[in-house]
Amino acid sequence: MTMTAAESLSARLSVAFACIGHATMHILAALYLTVVLDLERAWSMSYDELIRLWTLGSLLIGLGAPLAGWLGDRWSDVRMMVAMFLITGAGSILAGLSQTPGQLLAALAVLGLGASIYHPVGMSWVVKNATNRGRTMGIMGIFGSVGIASAALIAGGLSQAYDWHMAFLVPGVASILLGLVLLVLVASGRVRDRRGDVRPQAKAARGDAVRAFLVLSVTMLCAGLIFNATQTALPKWFDEGMGELVGGSTLGIGGLVTIVYLLASSAQFVGGWLSDRMPIKRVYVVCLLIQAPALALAATAGGPLVLLLATAMVFTNGLQIPAENLLLARYTPERHRGLAYGAKFVLSFGAAPLAVQLVALAYGWTSDFSLLFATLAGLALTAWLAALLLPAESTDPRAGTPLAQAAGSD
Repeated sequence: MTMTAAESLSARLSVAFACIGHATMHILAALYLTVVLDLERAWSMSYDELIRLWTLGSLLIGLGAPLAGWLGDRWSDVRMMVAMFLITGAGSILAGLSQTPGQLLAALAVLGLGASIYHPVGMSWVVKNATNRGRTMGIMGIFGSVGIASAALIAGGLSQAYDWHMAFLVPGVASILLGLVLLVLVASGRVRDRRGDVRPQAKAARGDAVRAFLVLSVTMLCAGLIFNATQTALPKWFDEGMGELVGGSTLGIGGLVTIVYLLASSAQFVGGWLSDRMPIKRVYVVCLLIQAPALALAATAGGPLVLLLATAMVFTNGLQIPAENLLLARYTPERHRGLAYGAKFVLSFGAAPLAVQLVALAYGWTSDFSLLFATLAGLALTAWLAALLLPAESTDPRAGTPLAQAAGSD
C-alpha cells in the first residue's frame, strides 16, 4: 500500500511515540516496587503490608484496558495515548505527594488507571502503522524492558539522592511533558489516527479465531502471573540474596534489577525476529516451555546465582510476547483490535493483583521465594500445554498464514 509523505511521517512518529510510551508506562508502573524498600524504613511497616498498597493500582491496569481499547477503536488511538501520558504522570505526582498509606493507595490507583491505556491502545496503534510487525513489536518490547530496568535505577537513585517522594515526582513530571509534546503533534496534524493497517491481513476463520482466543486466554493469564510476580519479587529477592554485595542500599538493589532487565532487553527483539521468519505458533509454544527450567531452579537458588537466574527468567518471559501479540492480531478483525488487546490485558495485567497477593502470601508463609518460583514454574508448564491446542499453521510462514502474507520487509 502506497502512503503519502504525511501518512508516512505520521506512521513513523506513531511508532516512535508508541516505543517511548512503552518505556514511560513501565517506568511509572514499576517505581513503587523499589520505593517500597525505603518505605519499610520511613513508615515502619512490613514489606507484605506495603506491597499490598499496589494491589488496586495493579488491578486497574488490567480492568481499565478493555474500555481504553474500545475508546481507541471508536474514538482515537493518538488522543488516548495523550491521555495515557497525562493521567499516569498525574498519578505518579500524587504518589510523590502522599503522606499516608491511604493517600498512596489512591495515588497508585490513578497511576494504574492511566497505565491501563497503554497496552491495548499502543499495541493496536503499532499494528496499524508498522510495515514489519514482528521486528517493530520486538523493538517496542526493548523499550518496555529498558523502562522496567530504568524504573529500579531511577527510583533507587532519586530515593538515595533526595527521598522516596522525588522518586515519583520527577518521572511524573516527565510523563506529563511527553503527553503535551504528543498533543502538540496531534493538533498540528503531524500525528494522525489510522483506521486501516499499513499492510492489511486476510481474515481468519471464525472457528479458528474462537479457538485461538480461548487458548490464548489461558496462556496470557499464566504469562501475566509469571511476569507480574517476578517483577514484584525481584527487588526483595535481591535484597535478601545479594544485599550484602551492595551494602543493602536501595540504589544498589535498584541497580541489580536494572542490570537484569537490560541484559534481558533483547528478548522481545529476538522473539519478534523469529516470529517474522518461522510459524508463529511454533515460536510461541517453544518460548513458553523454556521458561519453566529457570523458574524451577530459582526456587532453590541463592547468592550470586540469583542474578543469573533472574536474567534467564526475565529473558524467557519476554521472548514469547511478540508471538503472542501477533497471534492475537492474526485472529482479530481490525475494527476490534484495541478491544481485543484490552481483553488480553485484563488477563495479563489483571493478573497483577493476584500476582502481588501471591508474592505476599508465599513470602509470608515461607519467608523466602522458593514456594513462589516453584508455583510460577508450574504455571509456565500449564501455558505450554495450552498453547499446543492453538490452530495449526503452515510450516512456511510467508506462504501459509495471513499474518505472514502481510508481513514482508521494510
